[in-house]
Amino acid sequence: MSASGGDEARLWDAARAGDGDALAQIFDLHGQRVYRHALRLLGDRHDAEDASAIAFLELWRVRARVRVVDGSVLAWLLVTTTNAARNVRRSGRRYRALIAALPREAPAESAADRAEFDGAVLDHVDPRLAEALRALPSGTAALVALTVLEGCSVAEAAAATGLSVGAAKTRLSRARATLRDALPDLDPAGDAQEARHG
Repeated sequence: MSASGGDEARLWDAARAGDGDALAQIFDLHGQRVYRHALRLLGDRHDAEDASAIAFLELWRVRARVRVVDGSVLAWLLVTTTNAARNVRRSGRRYRALIAALPREAPAESAADRAEFDGAVLDHVDPRLAEALRALPSGTAALVALTVLEGCSVAEAAAATGLSVGAAKTRLSRARATLRDALPDLDPAGDAQEARHG
């Protein structure tokens, strides 16, 4: 990031007041990281571009209510990107279901094709872990994404998601237990850490 926290805070004040150029500079600061986060969640470049665009459009649309953490909107953008990725994935499934239901002469999409598409995984993460992460409730998934995949502290993730630190720790503990139960032969935190640093 090329701007200090103070510079970003000033840019955000201007953007909140309606300055589109300031928002463009915030996009320049965080756009690549938001895109990489979306790509890890979706595994598809076009879907990741959509989720990233949605996050920045939401940043502008609800700018008066955006939660700033340590002078930066990055944590808010990452949480919003996580939610946008879920919505993009759901819409893709609905769209594919509608297309599959259309009458046509060509053979319908096979179960193997659907399984391959639906099995899109987080970059460098075991497919079973990716599916288990996607199955978490959205608020918990946002916490896991921020703390495990993006390296935010629990306090930063809690602030970004509107939770107390204690509530965030509880949800993360439950998420770890859920992942351990779902994947007894994997170390979910280790795989995700490897994905982040690999």
